[in-house]
Amino acid sequence: MTLTVHLFAAARDLAGAAALPIDLPDRSTVSDLRAALAACVPALAALLARSAVAVDHEFADDTHVLTATAEVAVLPPVSGG
Repeated sequence: MTLTVHLFAAARDLAGAAALPIDLPDRSTVSDLRAALAACVPALAALLARSAVAVDHEFADDTHVLTATAEVAVLPPVSGG
């Protein structure tokens, strides 16, 4: 399956794109997605470990199984003052 992964903030900056297509086998998890993204864009690897992943507008843990129709977003931590 091919998922379009939407990237925000620092993830978007590091990838140089607001979204990336990622190919994954059926029944892949969010953890598998993190690994595929890190392989596709190595500059994202360290940030992905600290980022939240949302699937269909809900935060998802690494064991969440993805579907071909899932809307996926990577949300890096933010700081402010």
